[in-house]
Amino acid sequence: MYIVTAEEMYGIDQFSMKHTGVEASILMENAGREIAQRIMDMVGFEQSILVLAGSGNNGGDGFVIARTLRNMGYQASVLQVVDDEKITGHAAYHKHLYQKCDGIVDPLDKGREIIERLDKEVVVVDAMVGIGVKGMLRDPLHSIVTQLNQLENLTISVDIPSGLPADEGEADFIAVQASHTFMIGAIKQTAFVQHTAPYYGEWDCLDIGFPTRAFEQLENERKIWTEKEFQHTFPKRSAYDHKGDHGKGLIIGGSANMPGALGLTTRAALRSGAGLVTAGTTDKVIQRIATFCPEATFLTLPEENDHLQYNDEIEYAKFDAVALGIGMGREATSRPIIRQAASSKLPLIIDGDGLTHLKEDLTVLDGKEEPVILTPHPGEMAMLLELSIKDVLMRPFYYAKKFAEDYNVYVVLKGAFTIITTPEGKQAVNVSGNAGLAKGGSGDVLTGIILTMIMQKQSIFEGLCNACFIHGKSADLLVQGQHSEHDLLASDVIEGVSLVYRTFL
Repeated sequence: MYIVTAEEMYGIDQFSMKHTGVEASILMENAGREIAQRIMDMVGFEQSILVLAGSGNNGGDGFVIARTLRNMGYQASVLQVVDDEKITGHAAYHKHLYQKCDGIVDPLDKGREIIERLDKEVVVVDAMVGIGVKGMLRDPLHSIVTQLNQLENLTISVDIPSGLPADEGEADFIAVQASHTFMIGAIKQTAFVQHTAPYYGEWDCLDIGFPTRAFEQLENERKIWTEKEFQHTFPKRSAYDHKGDHGKGLIIGGSANMPGALGLTTRAALRSGAGLVTAGTTDKVIQRIATFCPEATFLTLPEENDHLQYNDEIEYAKFDAVALGIGMGREATSRPIIRQAASSKLPLIIDGDGLTHLKEDLTVLDGKEEPVILTPHPGEMAMLLELSIKDVLMRPFYYAKKFAEDYNVYVVLKGAFTIITTPEGKQAVNVSGNAGLAKGGSGDVLTGIILTMIMQKQSIFEGLCNACFIHGKSADLLVQGQHSEHDLLASDVIEGVSLVYRTFL
């Protein structure tokens, strides 16, 4: 499923009509009928349905929905929230069809009264404003939306909640707080932005007949990484494989104050399927995590004041990929390890404290030909970009892409919706996972799974997307079973990896 901006969605519309000959009225009919069918699956036959119809495509969809519901015997009526002269073109055509089927259209001047008198059992369909909205809604729509949001009725939005921007980066708006949104053709970008996502409520994306070529012409490729992609790309294993076929990973990190972080990463890499994992850390940390990771091997590194020190004797050639920074602390004396690892001829994952060290010397990325993967949360992304966290959360797609392209790295921007970005700007969103992952150690577990995935027979991008899927789905399956979002621990997520493999492979 593609993720688009408003401009990209308009381009898909225009391409479809120009290159395939499909008419806008047919797309409108398809959209309205599909949404009406979904509403019938959700709503009891005895319930009344009020469609709030505006102008343009969104209003036209609303008239089709009302007509389809009435033809199926439902009690559906329309409140037109704009003046008659604003209903033109294909929307006017579908309004005429609706009225020919004995449909009732209440005018705008009755709007306030009708909404005030709504019974709680009446289902409201929001088809007022589509993806073209800019800035604050004006009256009467502003008042109608404010009034609607005070009700407890089930509210279903068509394509996008009215008043909500389709593109990231907008903060000044008032929008319908939908119970459910049926997006049409493609998912709107703001469904994955922290401050706008809640307005959609539950959502689905419906196929109404846009040709595949319409999406292939998009300049910016953004997709959701789903169970289907995971199953299609995850590499199969042969009965003749040996441990060397599944990767020899090196993990560098740990300190006296944070030994558990390295232990979680190491165990996660082992549990997710790495052939061999070596943890490079201080002797004190090894003593504290060895029993937690008995299958791992260990590399003792020098320390000073309980923090890792540079060691030029690490034999990177023995390994297939390196992850570093996990729990290593922010002492300046540890910083040379970043440059040393970056000079190796191996794929490199930088996480946690490693990102803080990287910020002090971003030139270590210059000229590195092997893949570099950064795994920041929004605070670390803001630190790297010298922005506020609010800035990053407002435009996560833009800033992840900008940093990835500027520094030729892969970026895994963690959050409720983790965004994976390639150096070329290709992006995917992982939607697995739940609030149980909002715990210390969850990111360390993800880094271990990423290390394993990039050593398997799949592209780096596929490996990163599959790692995020596994991490989130482990939490989902555990919460469906013996855990809750409150008690779930990062170490539980490691043990849940086997549930993901058994369930989806």
